[in-house]
Amino acid sequence: MAHYNWTTPVSEAQIRQLRINDTVTLQGTLFGIRDATLINMFDRGRTTKFDLNGHAVIHTAPNVKKVPVSPEFPAGYASICIGTTTSDRMERFTQPLLKETGVRMVIGKGGMREGSQAAFQEFGGVYLVISGGVAALETTWIEAIEDVDLDDLNPESLWKFRVKDFGPLLVGMDSHGDSLYNEVKRDAQSRRAQVLASLGVPST
Repeated sequence: MAHYNWTTPVSEAQIRQLRINDTVTLQGTLFGIRDATLINMFDRGRTTKFDLNGHAVIHTAPNVKKVPVSPEFPAGYASICIGTTTSDRMERFTQPLLKETGVRMVIGKGGMREGSQAAFQEFGGVYLVISGGVAALETTWIEAIEDVDLDDLNPESLWKFRVKDFGPLLVGMDSHGDSLYNEVKRDAQSRRAQVLASLGVPST
C-alpha cells in the first residue's frame, strides 16, 4: 500500500500507478456532480464550460447558500455541508464520463459495478472511496466554491471546488481490474460456505 499526494489535474500514467488499498490526498480543483448533472450532460446533450480532463469528480449535491460575490466567495455560494452520495445510481455514466470528458478519478461511497470497472481499466481511471457519515469533515477540506455551471439544476449543478488536503481517500477500484468490493464479496461468500458447512447445511 502506498499514499499519493496529488494536485489536479493528473495524468493517465499517474492513475495507472494506483492499486486497490492505496490512498490518495487531493489538492487543487475538485468537481461536484450528481444524477441530474449526468443525465443532462449525457442523455440531453448539454455541455459544460469546464475542462474536466485529468480531474476528479465527487458524487454530491451540496448544501450551500447564496451570498454576494467576493474574493472569499467567487461563485456567490458559501458551503454549508458538502457530503458524498451513493455512487451506484450513477453507474451507467462512468463510461461516457471518462471517455468523453477525460475524468480520471470518481469519488463516492458504496462502490460501483462491472461497467465502471471496465471503464476504469480501459480509460485509466479509479474509484476513490469516502466512508459514509463524514460530510462535516469533508466540508472542512473544501476551501471555496470557485465556480458553478448548469446551475439551473441546483443543487445538482456542476460545482468547481478548490480543495486542500482532501483525503486520504481509499482506492476501491483501480485501472487494473481489481476491486475491493469484489474481494469483500468473495470473502463473504467463502465465510458463508464455511459457516454452513460447520452446521451441516449444504451451500447453494
